[in-house]
Amino acid sequence: MKLAVSRISAGEHQAFVEAQRSVSFLQMPEWAAVKTEWRSESVGWYDGAWLVGAGLVLHRPVPRLERYTLAYLPQGPVIDWSGPLDEWIDPLAAYLKAQGAFAIRLGPPVRTDVWSAAEVKSGIADPGVKRFTGPGGDRVTRWLEEAGWLPQSPEDGFGDGQPQYIYELPLAGRTEDDVLRGMNQQWRRNIKKAAKEGVEVSVGTDVKAFHDLYVHTAERDRFTPRPVRYFENLFAAMSSATLYLAHHQGELVAATILVRVGAHAWYLYGASSTSKREVRGSNACQWAMIRDSLAAGCDVYDLRGITPTLDLQDSHVGLIQFKVGTGGQAVRYAGEWDLPLRPMVYRAFDLYTKRRRR
Repeated sequence: MKLAVSRISAGEHQAFVEAQRSVSFLQMPEWAAVKTEWRSESVGWYDGAWLVGAGLVLHRPVPRLERYTLAYLPQGPVIDWSGPLDEWIDPLAAYLKAQGAFAIRLGPPVRTDVWSAAEVKSGIADPGVKRFTGPGGDRVTRWLEEAGWLPQSPEDGFGDGQPQYIYELPLAGRTEDDVLRGMNQQWRRNIKKAAKEGVEVSVGTDVKAFHDLYVHTAERDRFTPRPVRYFENLFAAMSSATLYLAHHQGELVAATILVRVGAHAWYLYGASSTSKREVRGSNACQWAMIRDSLAAGCDVYDLRGITPTLDLQDSHVGLIQFKVGTGGQAVRYAGEWDLPLRPMVYRAFDLYTKRRRR
């Protein structure tokens, strides 16, 4: 098979990904309108006249060298990762280098390890276990390494790109009762508590109300919030994004954002009030999103990133404990990888980014 890569229209890109069972929302052409600080383009792989693959490329310019860009394909591209990878990747590298890319960064949507909820709980309970353990590699990661690609996923699981470790709740072939039975006692109790307290969850459009609560959450939990304009762009650009608002006696107590593409649903952002935490608005929002994902025929409800720690002394372990209560599974993906196309420019960019992190 001889494949050629060229630019395609957003419409062609959209039609291709909509024909797939599951594609990351980060590879939808709509995502380009959310990431306004990057230049973007849609590219396609052609086998003769047939479009057989597609990818969203976000171009990040180099400071003071704007004619060169880092070409980033988050959680993509959408290609046959089980096939001969050189046939797919080599024409992409040639095309992007001709467009002025000094490096390519991609994140293969390929799983390398899976741990059940029981295995995660056992690891947390064992003082001798500090991290997820497993082979951590597969055919794709071995090929990338041998082809000169450089792994970018940090030790703690979080960095400038997408998390390598995620927590997901399988939904395929399950009912609401099945999912509830798989949750731990605390999650089931919290869902019942919210219903008993009269928490009402609705789908809404009040982005400002969400953002006000999100900023409150950021102050409490000590993270830097995104500006309201980011979320306005998100809802304007992505038809698949849905805002859930949980009210108790007329007061907004929790809010979440769900994105669904094909058979995959993602919990994207969440916010909650410090007062009235006892009414469990966050659990009510989560349960509403899970139920809607089941009703839509989704295979997976994705709770997004976790760190690889299983150490009770690590401040990040609380995030895993919250998510493991759903009864799902922890998954390690291949991670993000860089291919330098212009080594001198890449080294300068690498030095620049390391200085920024200090």
